[in-house]
Amino acid sequence: MDPDASPGVPGPDDERPDPDARPVVPLLEPADGVPPVVDTPRALAAVVEAFGAGTGPVAVDAERASGYRYGQRTYLVQLRREDAGTALIDPVALPDLSALSDALVGVEWVLHAASQDLPGLVEQNMRPSRIFDTELAARLLGMERVGLAAVVADTLGLGLAKEHSAVDWSTRPLPAEWLRYAALDVEVLVEVRQVLAERLAEQGKAEWARQEFEAVRLAPPPAPRAEPWRRVSGLHTLREPRRLAVVRELFEARDKSARERDISPGRVLPDAAMVAAAQALPRTVGQLVALPPFAGKGTRRRAALWQSAVDRALALPDSALPSPRGPAGDGPPPPRAWAERDPAAARRLAAARAVVTGLSEHWSVPVENLLQPDLLRRLCWSPPQPADADAVAAALRAGGAREWQVELVADRLAEAFAAS
Repeated sequence: MDPDASPGVPGPDDERPDPDARPVVPLLEPADGVPPVVDTPRALAAVVEAFGAGTGPVAVDAERASGYRYGQRTYLVQLRREDAGTALIDPVALPDLSALSDALVGVEWVLHAASQDLPGLVEQNMRPSRIFDTELAARLLGMERVGLAAVVADTLGLGLAKEHSAVDWSTRPLPAEWLRYAALDVEVLVEVRQVLAERLAEQGKAEWARQEFEAVRLAPPPAPRAEPWRRVSGLHTLREPRRLAVVRELFEARDKSARERDISPGRVLPDAAMVAAAQALPRTVGQLVALPPFAGKGTRRRAALWQSAVDRALALPDSALPSPRGPAGDGPPPPRAWAERDPAAARRLAAARAVVTGLSEHWSVPVENLLQPDLLRRLCWSPPQPADADAVAAALRAGGAREWQVELVADRLAEAFAAS
């Protein structure tokens, strides 16, 4: 389970103990012990046979090496199923797990934050027929803390340690303590699923969850960002196109080096170093390494590479410099500009946000899970004409809203548009 934070995804803070939570019983050892790592075709064949003959849903998890390696490759796959036990599989030694996936056709896979793990599992040719996402279920239930440890504590009263969540899972051999942690991550996931499913049914949200799980399962891979360098931390402090060009050139040089060396880009060159170079505009390697963020041994060793990127940016003609505004997108402008550019759209957005916030509070579902914020903004900026309930519902469906969301918000949004 990777803890890197991103919108709608649990991060390290979510795993911290809640001082107000009820006492929990520590979960320290897997019931069947820690199994050996499966890293040979023969051992994999035995796992395939055992899990194919197992019963009930299968708990699935995957570990990556985010912050250590380039990309989001999976370095350990964990599974547990009734009558099959737990399996820890090395996907580096066994990159093709299609036989295991085939053995589980029709079986429900239980994952926590499935959108994080499924892309890597697909690279191993593992594709579920259907899923149950315990993190997403917790969100739909309005649980305040949705990290795995918090959900396990809430549903089962068990304490799940998370001290190894951010380690380098590309390490070989994997330490015994890490393997114990990995096995525990799937130890009680099916039991958690059962409690959450009962709560969803009690709250009338079982069908909502089914639709959400299916949307996650079928979600296409995200499209590459047009200008990924614009996500560099601290970029907002730079406004001049020339300085932005320095960050862009350094970002591209860093990405190439990181990919070739299979190292996380942030370990090759920190974001702070790129911003510092853009602020200083060094003309020589000596000036570059005099900057504090470039004082590290590894950074200094590649100083010529970084200075050449700076030199390229400094030599660019004005016509080749990036715009401070960023690339033109197909979506609406930032909401802060709406009042001036389109006052009617600004009123629609305020009214629509009030509707969604009210429904969020009534149903105890986070706003972002009730309706994707970007879709709401697009609808308010360019509403259908006429903006009646049927047209609003059609626009929501076209934008990817699930049927349960359409049923909840379409009529209310149409009313809000008419009143604004």
